Amino acid sequence: MGSILILNGSPRAPRSNSKRYAHLFSDSCKTPTDYCDITKANHQALCAKVGAYSQLVFVFPLYVDGLPVTLLNFLKDLEKQPPQNKPTVSVLINCGFLEYTQNDLAVEMLALFCRQNGYPFGSVLKIGGGEAILDTPFRFLAARGIRSFARSVERAKYAAFHTTMPLTKSLFLKASARYWTEYGKKYGVSKEEMQTMKIEQG
Repeated sequence: MGSILILNGSPRAPRSNSKRYAHLFSDSCKTPTDYCDITKANHQALCAKVGAYSQLVFVFPLYVDGLPVTLLNFLKDLEKQPPQNKPTVSVLINCGFLEYTQNDLAVEMLALFCRQNGYPFGSVLKIGGGEAILDTPFRFLAARGIRSFARSVERAKYAAFHTTMPLTKSLFLKASARYWTEYGKKYGVSKEEMQTMKIEQG
């Protein structure tokens, strides 16, 4: 068993970018790591597991300027079933916005949980453009940020890190529109359908 537990709080964890970030973290970390997706069915098992580790890394995407409900629900149960030995909590968060600062509020929400429940708070990595960066020539920036983040966690020399794609807002918007248009085509959804509020009506 590793001394670092990585918990993926993405609502679509098995096929998420957060999972890819978690694997990059594991590859960058000399300390053994264990990885788990948070699901509706495994809260009790994860709560029992957390206390066996010295470090806990939450990996998740920004949802509506805050924590995804998958992670929020788990934290509620963790609050009710706290481990005897509380690990240091670090955060690897990504958002679809170019500005990594969009992640600030979600990080503060998790930091508040830690303060209120007695968990030491460790390092933070905030990634902007996180939905796409791994599939662009700027992947190396994300990988470099994760390496720095991983070193700080394994050495318990905690710090805050951030990265994003070095694009202007106009270029980012054009690239984003092209990405989502092509993504929609893969699933038979047109650009016009994506621009309406009726996309989920069947």
